[in-house]
Amino acid sequence: MTTLDRWTRWPAGDAPLQERFSRARQVLAVVLRTALLVAVVANTFSGDRYTGWQLAAAIGWIVSSAVLFAIWHRASRAHRLAPALGSAAVLLTIAALAAEGGATLLAGVIWCGLAVMAVVRLPLGAALITAAGSLASYAFTTGDSLIAVAAVTGGIGLLGYLLRLDTEARSAQRALLAQERAAHAAEAESAALTERARIAREIHDVLAHSLSAQLVHLEAARLMLDRGADREQIRERVVAARRMAQDGLAETRQALSALRGELTPVADQLADLARQEQAELTVRGAPRPLPAEAGLALRRTAQEALTNVRKHAPGSRTTVRLAYLDDGVELEVRNGRPPRGGDRALADSGSGYGLLGMRERAELLGGDLLAGPDDGGWRVLLRLPGDRELPA
Repeated sequence: MTTLDRWTRWPAGDAPLQERFSRARQVLAVVLRTALLVAVVANTFSGDRYTGWQLAAAIGWIVSSAVLFAIWHRASRAHRLAPALGSAAVLLTIAALAAEGGATLLAGVIWCGLAVMAVVRLPLGAALITAAGSLASYAFTTGDSLIAVAAVTGGIGLLGYLLRLDTEARSAQRALLAQERAAHAAEAESAALTERARIAREIHDVLAHSLSAQLVHLEAARLMLDRGADREQIRERVVAARRMAQDGLAETRQALSALRGELTPVADQLADLARQEQAELTVRGAPRPLPAEAGLALRRTAQEALTNVRKHAPGSRTTVRLAYLDDGVELEVRNGRPPRGGDRALADSGSGYGLLGMRERAELLGGDLLAGPDDGGWRVLLRLPGDRELPA
């Protein structure tokens, strides 16, 4: 902030225009203003010192002062410097007339009140000019001693400065609170979007796997129909497709449960998959709980890899290895060379995006996936970092 900005910058308001004060604060403000008005009126008209035109002038001083203070307050709240300074100049004139006419309390209230309010609400340069004019008028017209005048003017200036600091501190506190609320709202929205993306990804993977498996069986049933196969064999394929649809629904429920932290051990899930696909499962290392995303990634990768074996290398020897390492977890699905004469008519079925989806899932978790030929067969290797390194 430059020096010019420091002198011309408006202070932070004590409350936005639309902010509603508490009821207790509103009541206190009304009581204090009423008490001050009663005291000024009582002092001004005590002793029957005003009659005729003098009485009308005294009433005019009080009414015009109240109106001008209201105008000054609205102008300063709206950061309109010219109307604020104009109303302040008129108020000083009224205070001088009131002091000359004997209404010393009214004049003192105008001078002191305007000085304090100017320091609190106006830019520093305009505030010092207005406060100096108000306190100088008070000092030159009062009959008090020099020490008393210095004490009053110094106290008024210090009070205004302290109120200005308090106002700016409360404004900064409100700004920080608003920023904190905005940050919390953005964080909650980001978390909701992340959760939606997770759920959408899991549901997509479940449906892709189950529909791909159903397509395998339905395509086999079609080929059997084309070749005039036995009715019972065709029925078995249709029943298998129906079972896959039921399994897909069950896996959808399981995925949602996993996202809620209700995931069963990964080794148990892989054992079920290996048993269904007639693969050999080996678990190395001490099993330990894994984050939901990591467990789902292992399960989905194993499902996709075993489905590819069923489609592209039916009848081949398949092994599944799960290793709990010190710095992470590793899954390997390997199949050997498919037997000669095996039925590979279903090799072209499916979307062809299985490997891409597995690799994207691994990268989201900070891991990597390797897939490629291996001694006449195929090998899929998934590595995920340790539990503490998994991204949130």
